[in-house]
Amino acid sequence: MKKTLTLLLASTTIAFSQGDIYPSETHYGGGIGFSTMYMVLDSVPGEALLNELGFDVSSLNTRPLVFQGGEGFAQMSGPWRLGGYAGVGGAQVSNVFNVHLYADKDGKAGYDATGDTLYAYSDNLSMRASLGFLMGAMTVEYVFPVFRDLELMAGALMGIGRYTLSVDQHIGTPQWSDFGENMFGFIRGDSVLVPLDTLGQTYDEAANKFREQGLRPINVTGSMTELSGTFFNFQPYVAVKWQFLDRMGLRISAGYNRGTIGAGRWKRNGHIPINDSPKSALKGITLRTVIYFGL
Repeated sequence: MKKTLTLLLASTTIAFSQGDIYPSETHYGGGIGFSTMYMVLDSVPGEALLNELGFDVSSLNTRPLVFQGGEGFAQMSGPWRLGGYAGVGGAQVSNVFNVHLYADKDGKAGYDATGDTLYAYSDNLSMRASLGFLMGAMTVEYVFPVFRDLELMAGALMGIGRYTLSVDQHIGTPQWSDFGENMFGFIRGDSVLVPLDTLGQTYDEAANKFREQGLRPINVTGSMTELSGTFFNFQPYVAVKWQFLDRMGLRISAGYNRGTIGAGRWKRNGHIPINDSPKSALKGITLRTVIYFGL
């Protein structure tokens, strides 16, 4: 009987020491830590362009984008908590294409398998598309205490994000000396000197053809094009916070991200507006984990 009572008292003492009811007085504290966020996009902005370039982007709609960053929070007044988040994430797809020449016998743009003829060419075109996210935001939460070391929260993440879609295309092996060449000709003072390729014409005829058709790159083995847009981001979420040590804990949150790049708000290479660009949504399910240090 004495042994049974001793075990009951010991068990009760351990249980209360591990999970005390949250104190009734206002609790002040905060924390900061390393954050990892996973986002599964409903659709990839610029997906139609990537499909036209021959990429298979279907996997990007099911494979989560991984964000690495930091997150902090502080108890402000009663059950309200404010914080901040910053992170960067992305993904990429790539492919290698065989290069062929074809005789455009029907005079129509593009290759027609029924009338045009293919000719082999001993080279490959390597292509890679990269998606990039930058995100900075503040968080607002309402805290529901459960135990001293366990809390449930409902909140929202609000801030500014930037989405970047870049496509790299190149043939052959890049060399350092190639980057000093101008893509149209040769730099002399404040002028670009472009050599004429007559292709059986006289130089005067070739010059007139250049004037009519415009310049064409002659020293190009690769190119990089970047499309980007800035958007307001809103992400409602629910979270759980577990303080498993005196100065260390774990936060896990699940939510739904919403952001929109407005029509005509895209830019090429960071500064050239694309006025006919479409409206693009950046939305999807998110899961965020934080190992934090603090109270």
